[in-house]
Amino acid sequence: MSLQISAIPSSPAAAEEKSYVVERPSANFHPSIWGDYFLKYTSGSYSMDNGHDQQAEQEIQKLKDEVKRLLYADADKPSLKLDLIDQIQRLGIAYHFTSDIDHVLKQLKETCFVCNNGDLDIDNLYTAALLFRLLRQQGYRISCANIFNKFKDASGKFSEKHARDVRGLLSLYEASHLSVHGEDVLDQALSFSLTHLESIKEHLNPPLATQVHHALKQTICRGVPRLEARRYISMYEAEPSHNDVLLSLAKLDFNHLQKQHQKELFDLARWWRGLDFKTKLPFARDRLVEGYFWILGVHFEPKSAVARGMMTQVIAVTSVLDDIYDVYGTYEELELFTQAIQRWDIDCIKELPEYMQVFYKALIDVYVEIEEILTCTGRSYCLNYAVDAMKRQARSYFAEAKWLHQRHEPTMDEYMSIALVSSGYPLLAVTSFVGVPDIVTKDDLDWLFNDPKILKASTIICRLMDDLATHKFEQSRGHVDSAVQCYMKKYGVTEREAEDDLHKQVNDAWKDMNEECLRPTAVAMPLLMGILNLTRVMDVLYKDGGDHYTNPHITLKDYIHSVLIDPVQ
Repeated sequence: MSLQISAIPSSPAAAEEKSYVVERPSANFHPSIWGDYFLKYTSGSYSMDNGHDQQAEQEIQKLKDEVKRLLYADADKPSLKLDLIDQIQRLGIAYHFTSDIDHVLKQLKETCFVCNNGDLDIDNLYTAALLFRLLRQQGYRISCANIFNKFKDASGKFSEKHARDVRGLLSLYEASHLSVHGEDVLDQALSFSLTHLESIKEHLNPPLATQVHHALKQTICRGVPRLEARRYISMYEAEPSHNDVLLSLAKLDFNHLQKQHQKELFDLARWWRGLDFKTKLPFARDRLVEGYFWILGVHFEPKSAVARGMMTQVIAVTSVLDDIYDVYGTYEELELFTQAIQRWDIDCIKELPEYMQVFYKALIDVYVEIEEILTCTGRSYCLNYAVDAMKRQARSYFAEAKWLHQRHEPTMDEYMSIALVSSGYPLLAVTSFVGVPDIVTKDDLDWLFNDPKILKASTIICRLMDDLATHKFEQSRGHVDSAVQCYMKKYGVTEREAEDDLHKQVNDAWKDMNEECLRPTAVAMPLLMGILNLTRVMDVLYKDGGDHYTNPHITLKDYIHSVLIDPVQ
C-alpha cells in the first residue's frame, strides 16, 4: 500500500485557523484508457450521416418484415421454428419481435405438450433441450423431468449413447443453466454435458469448436446480451446453413444501434469532462466508459436511452462515492459527509472539505436532472425512491468505514447485511425501475424496496463475485474483511474451502433468479429483465477472478471496442 500526502482541512472553518497534513492511502487505480476518445462522436458528425441512416432504417424495416414472415411460416415444423427463434434472440434482434416470439412459443408449448397429455413427443436431444430453454427463458413453467427423462438409461443416468452428440450436448448444457432448486434432472444434465463437452472440445472443427469453447466460458442465459450478439453474429456467419436475411438484419441493426450508443456516450463524456473529477478528485477511478458499457448490458434498446443516461450518471458518481469512502476520506470527514447526504440539502455543502464539496454538488445536480426528466413524464413521485436508494448506499459505505476505523471484525451475518447494499445493485435496480417510464408503478417500486427474492439473489451474486475477485487486493491495502475472510472465521475453513462454498452460494442464487423469472411474475417481465441483466454483467466482468471494471485494460477494453467502437463488417 502506497501513501500520498495531502493537505486537506476538515472543514472550511478549520482551514481559516490552520492547515495540517493528513496521510491518505492511495489505491493507485489505473487511469482511464479512453481519454477524450468518445468526445469525437459529436452531433455534427452524425448530421452528415442522416441520409445513410434513413437508408439503413428503410432496409432494416424491409428485413424485419421478412423475418416476421419467417416466424409465422412452417407452422408444422417445430424444430425449424425453435432454431429460428434461437437465432433471432442470439443475434440481438429479438426486441423487434417480442410479441411475435411470445405468440409462436405459446403455440409451440400447446402443440408439444398439451396435445400430448404433457409428454414431449421429441426424441432428438438437441431439439428437446432447445425447446426447454426457450420456454424457460420466456417464463413458462415446464417440467424438466417430462422432457429429459426419456434420454436416460435404465439406471436413471443420461445415456452414454448421447456422449458424441455434440450439438445435443451443447443444447443440454445451455438448458441446464436455467434450473431451479430441486431439479435434480438438470443438475445431472449439467454434469453429464459438461463432462463430455470438456473431453471432446479439443477434437472438434470450426464452427462447432468455436461454439463449444465459448459456451464453456460463457453460457447464453448469463451472458451480456449486446456482447453476446456481437460474438454470435460472427459464429452464425461461419455456419454454412445461416439465413442471409437474419444475418443482414443483425449486422445492420447492430451498427445502427452502435451509432446511437456512441452519440449517447458523447453526451455523457461531455458531462463527465465538465465535472473535471480527473483534476479535482484524482484519487478516484475514472470509469465513465466502463460504466456506460455496464449499463448498456442492462438496457440496450433504442427506447431505453433515458434509462441508460440516468443509470450511467448514477453508476459514475457512485463509483467516485465508493472511492471517497473506501480510499480517501478520513473517518471524521466521512461522518460529516454521510450526515450531509442524509439531509440532502445543498446548504450542507459549506460544512464539507473542499474535495467533498465538489462531489456533493455533482451528486445533487445528477438528481436534479433526474427530477426534471421525471416531472416531464408525470412521475415526479419516483424521485424519492431514487434519492432514498442513494442515501442507503452512503449509509452502507459509512458502516464499512466505521468497522475499519474501529478495527471491528464483522461476523458473516453482520457483513452481508451491509455488504449486499454496498454492492450497489439495490441502488442500480431502483434507478433502472425509475428510468422505465411506460411500465413501472408505485407498487413496483414499493415491492423493490422490500428486498424481493430476485433482488436479494442478484445482490448475493454481485457481492460474492466481487469479493471472490478482489479480496486479496483489498486486504493488501487494509480494507475491512470481505465475505471470504468472514466465512473462513465463521466456519473455521481454509481460504480455498471458503471460496468453493461461496461459489456454490452464487450458483444457488442463480437458481433463485431463474425461479423468480417464471410466470406468474411479481412485476412486469421487462422490469425483472433489468435486474437479471445487471446480474449478467457481474457474471461477465468478475467470473474469471478479475475486477475488470477497476482494471479495464486487461479484458474489458476489448469488450468495449467490440460493442461501442468497431462496427460489424
